[in-house]
Amino acid sequence: MSPLDRYNGDVLSAGWNAPRKPVSESLTLERDLVVEDATSGFCGAVLRWENGLVLLEDRRGKVRAFEVGPGFLVDGKPVSLQVPVRAAARTARRTASGSVATPGGDKARVALPSRIYVEGRHDAELVERIWGDDLRHVGVVVEFLGGIDDLAAVVEEFAPGPGRRLGVLADHLVPGSKETRIAQAVERGRYGAHVRVLGHPYVDVWQAVKPERVGLKRWPDIPRDVEWKAGICEILRLPHADQADIARAWQAILGRVRNWSDIERPLLTCVEELIDFVTAGHVPTDT
Repeated sequence: MSPLDRYNGDVLSAGWNAPRKPVSESLTLERDLVVEDATSGFCGAVLRWENGLVLLEDRRGKVRAFEVGPGFLVDGKPVSLQVPVRAAARTARRTASGSVATPGGDKARVALPSRIYVEGRHDAELVERIWGDDLRHVGVVVEFLGGIDDLAAVVEEFAPGPGRRLGVLADHLVPGSKETRIAQAVERGRYGAHVRVLGHPYVDVWQAVKPERVGLKRWPDIPRDVEWKAGICEILRLPHADQADIARAWQAILGRVRNWSDIERPLLTCVEELIDFVTAGHVPTDT
């Protein structure tokens, strides 16, 4: 072929300069489907999907959550993951977490040996509001963790093992912090295989509530010499003279939370992963 042949076409014709990118094919999610996240390279089997997230587990047992949609590979081919459409789901009642409420789900369940510990009273109240129905349905008891400094002692007393897992939701778990070092030490310890510590990145769990729910465009930065919650209360024009005022302010914020859609993604991902971790291999039993 002559080199000049490349100029024989009409360069002004529609689409002549369109990028030649592979087109993703739609693929319906199903359990155990093996997919790869094209951005991170994480490859795993589908565990479950809810709230716009799909959870993948790799061959080492590590679980990560990704947003459903394009950006995945199956056998090297680009795909866009789609949630299965079920006619019954359109009218099915849903819990605050977005899960489909199971018929008879209000029956009592025998508590599983596994547990979830939540650091911070406000954190625990928010978890109860969004995931309380789900946790009762699967029989997972949530315990209150006063502070992450107590974590090592809690793990030793609980003595996790096979079929007796411990999930921990820590407050403000960010790289390089004291809290992160404590969590890493626990996960490296003798019970580490049966413990998972996850944490949200917020200064306080109040920030896990979408700011629009309290009339803000974003959660404001508070000067370091001002106690964070007091500073937020000042901006929201809520009393904050003492701890009782702070507690009432939190209840006012919590009262604005309707369901999972009012919560920021990082907290949703953490709690969903912890629930999957502690319930793995368990079948809840009615009392």
